[in-house]
Amino acid sequence: MESIPEMNSSNSENTSFNNISTATMTTTTTTISAATSSSPSSSTTPSRYENQKRRDWNTFGQYLKNHRPPLSLSRCSGAHVLEFLRYLDQFGKTKVHTPICPFYGHPNPPAPCPCPLRQAWGSLDALIGRLRAAFEENGGKPEANPFGARAVRLYLREVRDLQSKARGISYEKKKRKRPPQQQIQAPPPPPVFSISAVISLERKKRLWKMADNAKYSWIKRSYAISLAYN
Repeated sequence: MESIPEMNSSNSENTSFNNISTATMTTTTTTISAATSSSPSSSTTPSRYENQKRRDWNTFGQYLKNHRPPLSLSRCSGAHVLEFLRYLDQFGKTKVHTPICPFYGHPNPPAPCPCPLRQAWGSLDALIGRLRAAFEENGGKPEANPFGARAVRLYLREVRDLQSKARGISYEKKKRKRPPQQQIQAPPPPPVFSISAVISLERKKRLWKMADNAKYSWIKRSYAISLAYN
């Protein structure tokens, strides 16, 4: 009779352990599923460039709607892109000095001046690059891309040169200096012996040999003479 409570107590312990294990597994499964569901959303988050490109494309579309008369994208040309760029100048924040301004060509003017504010060349160049890509992403043909027209490229080049002179800033890309390559020193050439030098060397060898023989023969004669007198 006393064993029954022990069995009941062990059953209750097993039941509580099973409940704890089930709760732990449920929590772990919920955590893994939440992490799995959140990973695709983080990978599909558009980049800063994509967000800016979308905003620029929407701004250009709104400009076409407000145009008089309204323009469709299929009728848009390089001339309309130039109108859009000039329209954006009213929202510019870059001071572009005129030739009659005393600060013309000064990169850091010491005082304010009444020269107009314009869009910086770098901003316009990046804007055209994003709109050019957005045009093709939205079904436009590369050969009909108005943002890649020759007139647009010439206008950007003109703006770059004008602002470079007016602001005293060079927009030329600096060339990266390559590290100096270590010159491999070639081994010195082997010494060149002339025929006369070889002959003189052979002659010296013969003379040295004759001198050695003469020296030893003199010693032999001296030894024989000493033996004869003894």
